This record gives sequence, C-alpha cells and structure tokens, in this order.
Amino acid sequence: MHAPTVWSRLTRVVLVLVAAAAVLLVGVWYLPLIRQNQAMREELLRLGAEARRAETEAQEKRSAIEALKTDPKAVERLAREKLGLAKPGETVVHFEPAGTNLALTNQAGTNTVPAP
Repeated sequence: MHAPTVWSRLTRVVLVLVAAAAVLLVGVWYLPLIRQNQAMREELLRLGAEARRAETEAQEKRSAIEALKTDPKAVERLAREKLGLAKPGETVVHFEPAGTNLALTNQAGTNTVPAP
C-alpha cells in the first residue's frame, strides 16, 4: 500500500469543491423557480377558496330565484321587505335602527342634549 501523495489529496479536495459548487449552482439556478412555484400554489389555493365562495353565493341566488318562481309567500315577503308594500287594510310600521341616546358634553363640562 502506498501513502497518498499531496497531488491525490489535492485532487480529492478539488473534486469535492467542484461537486459542492455544482450543487450550489443548481440550487441558485432553481431557487427563483421554487419561489415562483410556491407563489403559484398560494395563488391557486386563494383562487380555489374564492371559487368555492362564489359557487356558494351562486347556489344561494339560484335557490332564491327558484323560491321566487314557485313560492308565492317568498314573493310576498320580498314585496313587503324591499318595496314596503302591504295588503289593503294593513298598516305598515317601520322601525328605525336603535341609535345612541347619549348626552353631549360641551367644553364647560356640563351635559347638554342636542335640540331636535
């Protein structure tokens, strides 16, 4: 058995360095593609969720349209809610949303109620 010479050791070191450089070069070369792939996957997931929401909304609208075509009570409810219509002899009462009834404080520190 012969002792490794300096040149054989250097050859091994150079081969290891060349292999490491090749792996690093491939990694640097493909890194932008890997990032682009990740961004596209995230966009695909976002668009899939958006498509599911849109499909759910479309199904709800189809159901509402079908109800309006076939259910007279649905038409009546829509006419009452959206158009404010009522049957002859009925009295319509509209309720306003609850507002705050807080007193205003002026700069002197006394409470005042705004004039109507």
